[in-house]
Amino acid sequence: MDRSRDVVSLREATKAWFLISLQTFGGPAGQIAVMQRTLVDERRWIGQQRFLFALSYCTLLPGPEAQQLATYVGWLLNGVRGALVAGTLFVLPGVVAILALSGIYVAYGETGVVTAVFLGLAPAVIAIVVQALWRVARRGLTGPAMWVIALASFVALTLLGVPFPLVIGAAAVAGWLVGRRGVPLARAVAPDDGPPPLVADDALHHEPPSPRRTALILVLGLLAWSLPVALAAVLLGANSVYVDQGLFFGGTALITFGGAYAALAFVAQQAVNVYGWLAPGEMIRGMALAETTPGPLIMVVQFVAFLGAYRDPGVLDPWVAGIVASLLTTWVTFVPSFLFILLGAPYVERLRGNRSLAAALAGITAAVVGVIANLALFFALHTLFGSTGRVTTGPLDLEYPHLDSVQWAPLAITGLACFLVFRLRWSVLRVLGVCALAGIVAHYAF
Repeated sequence: MDRSRDVVSLREATKAWFLISLQTFGGPAGQIAVMQRTLVDERRWIGQQRFLFALSYCTLLPGPEAQQLATYVGWLLNGVRGALVAGTLFVLPGVVAILALSGIYVAYGETGVVTAVFLGLAPAVIAIVVQALWRVARRGLTGPAMWVIALASFVALTLLGVPFPLVIGAAAVAGWLVGRRGVPLARAVAPDDGPPPLVADDALHHEPPSPRRTALILVLGLLAWSLPVALAAVLLGANSVYVDQGLFFGGTALITFGGAYAALAFVAQQAVNVYGWLAPGEMIRGMALAETTPGPLIMVVQFVAFLGAYRDPGVLDPWVAGIVASLLTTWVTFVPSFLFILLGAPYVERLRGNRSLAAALAGITAAVVGVIANLALFFALHTLFGSTGRVTTGPLDLEYPHLDSVQWAPLAITGLACFLVFRLRWSVLRVLGVCALAGIVAHYAF
């Protein structure tokens, strides 16, 4: 796609992606909601169905689906340049924030102010996720079959402990089977308030897939992905912590099906018990940082890498070691996401009119609603209660709160955040700011 054919200029799109990147709090649910509001509802750069189609494809991939969705939409608007800009800006604020907080943690440990800010931010995230759930459900569940698939997905994840990949696969099969029976998965037009999108579907970027293009992107992507690890092996030693982290996190990026929490459970087990890069309690603190800073939740791997290298720096200064390991880990974690989109988008777009594929992806879209509901419940359990229990009887695998461990300050701040989000319709940044201030007041007052 030539620059002259960009309906939305790359410069204007870059400004929009930068503003979106500053609001990517709340995990994938909140991030998808921000893109929904900015790109579909406000700027009208892409239609609702095209947005949900891209989301369904990204949900199938390993890695952070929200960052991949940004990369995909950037590709639709401005081609490869747009994909690189959107995907990079999406994670940049999180990289800077986690890097800075990792340094603060190493230098100062736990401080009262940081604890107080987290006390306010975590409840705000609950309100943001619930808002995302409402918006995605209202837009995506446009037929009875979609509601059934969404509810079944939530039950499978929440009550039965079914692995995320199985839920998504089952939803795709269910959508395909329902489509073959002729049962409508959705109304002809999804509810979409406002005028038609500024960029018509036919005007969005597209390019025919070809073996030459696929081979070129694959070779360049693999070289870019592996080169930093190879340089670390040559310059810092093949047995250094940098190579261990590059290989481990690079491999993890290819198998992180099941959402951020499933991936981080595996990372925690390996980082704590196998490599000894940090202690169990520190892994939990790292997850709290990732949950309350912009960017994908998988950014916690930056914190893990920083601490591991700082404590085993080899020939480098500990502070330099932490920064190098943090950036190297970020690189090997996210490069595959760009590859998945740039390689797969032309093929998926070519099949967009295929009814069987559309039915399968519609089933996945419905399952995403169930996944977001499961995430909202997870946040609520671990923010509003000090401890939880688990029932594992037969097929039942349910986590429940200990009611006597309710935390009243987070509960009150959650109520405040819901009022600001749903009643006053404040922006994400304003809500986060007010709730952070409320957390500081609650921490020092009580």
